[in-house]
Amino acid sequence: MIAIRRAVAADAAAARDVRLRALTDAPGAFASTLAREEAVPDDAWVERVTTAAWFLAWSAVGVVGVAVGVDDPDEAGARHLVGMWVEPAHRGDGTAARLVEAVLGWAREDGAGAVALWVVDGNERARRFYARLGFRPTGERGPLPSDPSVLESRLRRAL
Repeated sequence: MIAIRRAVAADAAAARDVRLRALTDAPGAFASTLAREEAVPDDAWVERVTTAAWFLAWSAVGVVGVAVGVDDPDEAGARHLVGMWVEPAHRGDGTAARLVEAVLGWAREDGAGAVALWVVDGNERARRFYARLGFRPTGERGPLPSDPSVLESRLRRAL
């Protein structure tokens, strides 16, 4: 059984581990790079998990997924879903949807009117997944920060 819970300071090492696994598994899907994240000192990971809404999916063997909610830099009163990733063995078992729902719940409790995210162009599986959860394209597109040769599209869901 998978348990979803918001990370606390004591979970910083687990958050770092899952973030590095995500970047290793899907390096072209994130705004950061493995090298950049590996260089982040341990105390900064504690700050990360305590200043943003990190949700971790825990199995009996450890963390198998992550989703992070932050203030949306592009829309006042909205929140932004970043860093979403699930271990390949748990894709399709509902873990991803539960992680997104955790971020949506946090955003609602925080008074947000919407949640947005970016999806790399060509990642149709992710696009279909987010569409099933009510996210719609905004028409905004831009370069992926970690690789400006790749474009990504913004999706948004009103709360």
